Amino acid sequence: MRFTLTHTTHYRYGHPVGLQPHTLRLRPRSDAAQKLCMFQQNITPVPDYQAEAVDLGGDTTTRIAFGSDQLRELQIKVHSQVETYRTNPFDYRSEPWAIEFPLDYPTLLAARLQPYWLSPLSAPVDSSVVSLAHQIQQETRHSVGYFLTALTQRIYESCAYETRETGQPYPAGLTWSQKKGSCRDFAVLFMAACRVVGLAARFVSGYQAGDRDQAERDLHAWAEVYIPGGGWRGFDPTLGLAVSDRHIALASGCHPLQAAPVSGTLKQGDIDTTMTTEIQLRYSDDPAA
Repeated sequence: MRFTLTHTTHYRYGHPVGLQPHTLRLRPRSDAAQKLCMFQQNITPVPDYQAEAVDLGGDTTTRIAFGSDQLRELQIKVHSQVETYRTNPFDYRSEPWAIEFPLDYPTLLAARLQPYWLSPLSAPVDSSVVSLAHQIQQETRHSVGYFLTALTQRIYESCAYETRETGQPYPAGLTWSQKKGSCRDFAVLFMAACRVVGLAARFVSGYQAGDRDQAERDLHAWAEVYIPGGGWRGFDPTLGLAVSDRHIALASGCHPLQAAPVSGTLKQGDIDTTMTTEIQLRYSDDPAA
C-alpha cells in the first residue's frame, strides 16, 4: 500500500519560554516491511541546531535546539510518503527451538535481547498479568505462535478502548484490572505478558490506515515481538490483529518513552502549555498511485 501523510504538532506556551534540546521521532522507518519514499520536515521557528542521528534501535531521530528563551510557540510539520509490503504477517518460519515454550536462546542472541525482556521502568509485573500470560500459555499448549495471536485477541475482546490523548501508558496490571485503556495501554499490557513467558517485546508508535473516509486521525501504538526466525513482528491488541501492510511504524523502544514522536522539556519548568496535533492520511492499494 502507498500512504501519503501530513502530521502537524503545534505547541503554544503561556509566556515566552526557553526549550531544552528536543528529540523528534517523526521519520517513518525503512525496513523489510515498509519503505520511506519521501520525507520533509518543517520546524517553526527554525532551530539554531538541527541534526539527524540513528538511535540504539536503528530509528532515525532529529535533535533540535534553540538559543532563544523567547519562544511563544513551536510547530513541527512533517510530510511523508510510505510504501508498505507485508500483506501476510505470518510469512516466516520460526527456528525449530522457538516453536514451543520454553525458549532456549543462544547466548549471543539472549544478550542482545536482554533490554526487551525488562519490565517498563524495571517495575515488577503485576500478578494478574502473570496469571493471564500463563493461562494463555497453557490454553495454547505452549505454542509460541498461537500464544501471540491468542493474547492479541484476549486483550481486544476483554478490554474497552478509550481515547486518552496525553499521558504515559498505565501499568499493565491496572489496564488489565480495569479492562479498558488506550492503544498505548494495551501495547504495554501485551508487552508485559510476552515478557512473562520469555518473549522479547518492544513498544511501537506510528499510524494505522483505519477507514478510508475517516476524518480525524490520531497516532497509534502497538507492540512488536522478536520471533527467532521471523525477526520483529507486530501485534496490535487494540484492533485484535497481527500487523501487516496497514500500519506505518515511526519509532520503537523497550520503553514507551523511547518511541515518543516528540520529547523534550522547558528550561523554566512547569508552564501552561497547549498542544494540538493534526494528522492527514491518504492511502491506495496500488503502490503506483
